[in-house]
Amino acid sequence: MDTAHHTRPAPVTLGKSFKYWLKLGFISFGGPAGQIAIMHHELVDKRRWISEQRYLHALNYCMLLPGPEATQLAIYISWLMHGIRGGVIAGVLFFLPSFLLLSGLAGLYLAYGTLPLVQGVFYGIRPAVVAIVLFAAWRIGSRALRNELLWGMAALAFVGIFVFHVAFPWIVLAAGLLGALGGKLAPHKFRTGGGHGTRHAQAGPAIIDDDTPPPAHARFSWRRFALTLAAFVLIWLGAMSTLLGMPALQAMGAFFTKAAFLTIGGAYAVLPYVYQGGVEHFQWLTGPQMMDGLALGETTPGPLIMIVTWIGYLGGVSGHVVDTPVAAGLAGAAVATFFTFLPSFLFILVGGPLVEATRGELAFTAPLTGITAAVVGVILNLAVFFAWHAFWPHATADAPFGGGFDGLPVIVAVAAFIALSRYKADITAVIGVCALLGLAYSFFM
Repeated sequence: MDTAHHTRPAPVTLGKSFKYWLKLGFISFGGPAGQIAIMHHELVDKRRWISEQRYLHALNYCMLLPGPEATQLAIYISWLMHGIRGGVIAGVLFFLPSFLLLSGLAGLYLAYGTLPLVQGVFYGIRPAVVAIVLFAAWRIGSRALRNELLWGMAALAFVGIFVFHVAFPWIVLAAGLLGALGGKLAPHKFRTGGGHGTRHAQAGPAIIDDDTPPPAHARFSWRRFALTLAAFVLIWLGAMSTLLGMPALQAMGAFFTKAAFLTIGGAYAVLPYVYQGGVEHFQWLTGPQMMDGLALGETTPGPLIMIVTWIGYLGGVSGHVVDTPVAAGLAGAAVATFFTFLPSFLFILVGGPLVEATRGELAFTAPLTGITAAVVGVILNLAVFFAWHAFWPHATADAPFGGGFDGLPVIVAVAAFIALSRYKADITAVIGVCALLGLAYSFFM
């Protein structure tokens, strides 16, 4: 009998933990589902740092929060093991490689993106993005829209943003209020389901096992709550004060802070909001540039919300926030990334002990169920917007169907959607094949 799996592993040092989170930052492909699966295999099955039940407990909590759930799960587990230092290390290392890679790609994109071969690659990628976003709406909808009431809320959200151009924050607020009301009037319609497809027999006892009491730093106290919250407020104010005299960067900081609090439902949920702000309001980048950034974000490690690094880089350059284009891009990318992820640390380090106590209470989960339903409609609107840019590439707001219809991207988008939904193809592989098709087509253009 192998006794190694029946004894509790030795406690993990902060240094060993640091090496693991650094490695994870470079291999965390596959979006949130893939990242959550990687952590589950490594931390529950292989290393036994945390038990199955405690892992799912942390995951369920992070699924209820705004922000990238995989990043917050990493922060949560490392915070549970090593306190605030551990949480900060895991969170920063989770997105740092992606930040560096996307910043570099954004610089190359601006320098060489107009070359015919590069244009051909992105010509093939853009219809793939249409399929990816549509697939996200279908995947989230199949899980979240469990009855006709939630379907109706998704439809209302789509009509609100597509027909009446209602701003995303107002849709979130209305959906939350309807969810709270629905939780009282029709509670059976707003109860959340359990499980995330990762439950199975555990290999052996873990360092943080089912019966391991929470460490002192994970127990709720009003004093710790107030002090940590005050520290985050001071950090945010200090960061904003360093941007005084740079109105473009200040606007970025304020915008991405708001975006971070509106990402209930995952990264795809916040894409419509950052599109409205980044493309329509501030005009930091164009719609096709946003699609290109989303495709690159899907094929690089790190959370998909790292699209904000791309937006910040292009916005910094287009806004001439400093004289040198590369420095302007890096400044914009750093501001967008910092203010997007700061609330994720806030939610775990400040709210973790408090929100854990309320998990499973309908009064808390019903508004989030309503918001998730509305998010499906909003994501569908984003897919329509991307399809418009891909299928009518020369259209404008004044002439929405002008410039001619391009049928080839429709064929590519349909094929990509079938590959994703029916054959469960990997997103990175789909983007790669579509990029090669676009590259081949560029030789005949």
